[in-house]
Amino acid sequence: MATPHSVAFHTLGCKLNYAESSTLSQQIQDQGFDIVDFNNGADVCVINTCSVTEFADKKCRQVVRRAKRLNPSAKIVVIGCYAQLKPTEISEIPEVDMVLGAAEKFNLVKHIANLSNISEGTLVKATEVKDANTFIEAYSFGNRTRSFLKVQDGCDYKCTFCTIPQARGKSRSGTIPTIIKTANEIVQKGGKEIVLTGVNIGDFGNGTAVIEGVKPKKEALFIDLIKSLDKEIEGIERFRISSIEPNLCTDEIISFVAESNRFVPHFHMPLQSGNNKQLRIMKRRYKKELYQDRVNSIRKVMPNACIGVDVIVGFPGETDEDFLETYNFINQLDINYLHVFTFSERNNTPAAQMEDVVPMEKRRKRNEMLTLLSKKKKKAFYQKYIGTEATILVEQGSKEGWMTGFSENYLKVELPLDESFQNKLVNVQLTELSEEGVLVGSQITS
Repeated sequence: MATPHSVAFHTLGCKLNYAESSTLSQQIQDQGFDIVDFNNGADVCVINTCSVTEFADKKCRQVVRRAKRLNPSAKIVVIGCYAQLKPTEISEIPEVDMVLGAAEKFNLVKHIANLSNISEGTLVKATEVKDANTFIEAYSFGNRTRSFLKVQDGCDYKCTFCTIPQARGKSRSGTIPTIIKTANEIVQKGGKEIVLTGVNIGDFGNGTAVIEGVKPKKEALFIDLIKSLDKEIEGIERFRISSIEPNLCTDEIISFVAESNRFVPHFHMPLQSGNNKQLRIMKRRYKKELYQDRVNSIRKVMPNACIGVDVIVGFPGETDEDFLETYNFINQLDINYLHVFTFSERNNTPAAQMEDVVPMEKRRKRNEMLTLLSKKKKKAFYQKYIGTEATILVEQGSKEGWMTGFSENYLKVELPLDESFQNKLVNVQLTELSEEGVLVGSQITS
């Protein structure tokens, strides 16, 4: 193969992956490569993978084959969580040319330059996850008005269903000065909203240096970070917290967001189960009573806040009664939408070896029930705002003739197409709820 000229990215999974893909893409472009759309085919296709569920693994294999169909001569490079967890398995996919693990993916530029030296077989570079022990800065920018800013990586929690510590290593963070510097880069590129992201961002403050297995004491906390961003960054209209553990979502954080003019009233807190027995088996660090307390604390100071919830159905040992308790708990919670995950056995996790396995048919049925509950709650939340005014940060929509944007409290709104609105805050009147479940707005003219 001649030296590649064009590179395409396809990113699967979380906001953190998008932030890292965007930064790697910029690094590659700075070295003289052309970054092209994945669907146009490229000399090299980089697939940044997720491995939260078995479906995520299957999705990776589908994307690999699709990339090869788009350009049969393309070189395929797989990076990300799946690449760290199962490098040998990926290397056995015939279309794959290179696999880079958690530490190696940040040397992507060098590896792509050396692709022409691979004559046959698949090159695998995936060391032990303990080698991924430094914090690499990243943020997304491109077509999005919102920029995902990585502030933390890895996780020290031991949830029995989760592979993330195996895929990303120990919890580690950037420093406040470096994050401030990166946020200012986003300002210079015209960004209007920054979404703080990571694996466990509430655990912000862990250092990167480990001496004799002991981490240094935290020099700063998440509350210190958000206060610094709010005080020091000019030019950003909104800051948004992507997801935070309920046990780390302190009253101090909640009060600060309520008082801030730029940190928006939107919280996403993983619950996983509304049954304390299940939470204990999952090794979550709270009981459902604490979760209820966190929701109540948010509602007390931010009645219009949007609150999202992650929940897992079909975890081993979840009886019909346990699930019903979870359903009823969520039903009475004053929250606004759910991300529902069907439990998926992951290799090398304690949950994969547990007894009392829930049949897949039951898992799917429970998923359907909670998905319907989510739609009901989201619709009720949206309907409250029909006839009111909102400020929307406008993005380029995917539906012909329309643009989309989000309010501070995460209401998705469609507006008639007007290119002058893009990446701007627009005051709108919310007139109706579309068949797709999106609010329709019209600009308020002075």
